[in-house]
Amino acid sequence: MPNSVPDTILFDGVCNLCNGFVQFVIRRDPAGHFRFAALQSDAGRALLMAHGLTPAAVAAAPESVLLLSGGQLYSHSDAVLRIAEGLGGVWRVAGLGRVLPAAWRDAAYRFVARHRYRWFGRQESCMLPTPALKTRFL
Repeated sequence: MPNSVPDTILFDGVCNLCNGFVQFVIRRDPAGHFRFAALQSDAGRALLMAHGLTPAAVAAAPESVLLLSGGQLYSHSDAVLRIAEGLGGVWRVAGLGRVLPAAWRDAAYRFVARHRYRWFGRQESCMLPTPALKTRFL
């Protein structure tokens, strides 16, 4: 995905599963293809609103990860599959998940998203990036 503007992953900043996913991506993306914004942050809210979504609408739906890539906002399983593909290497194989109907993929995504706090817990506040990673967070 050669692109001069890094793709942005918007994530639920208080969700332990989402924070773990962000750490997973950071460890596998040393070139910095992705940058990050918590949905609860000013930058995250501004990106949502720029794409016609309100933070309240996202909070009402079980959204935990969104991807802004090439000016397009991806959600649900499409976001996760595109992120995996963007990591390159063996993670590109995740793109094969597109052979499954989107309705099935998204149903599984929504099921996990709906139960994420119960299964993985939540934090009182959004994670703070280390000084080394601060430039990758909006």
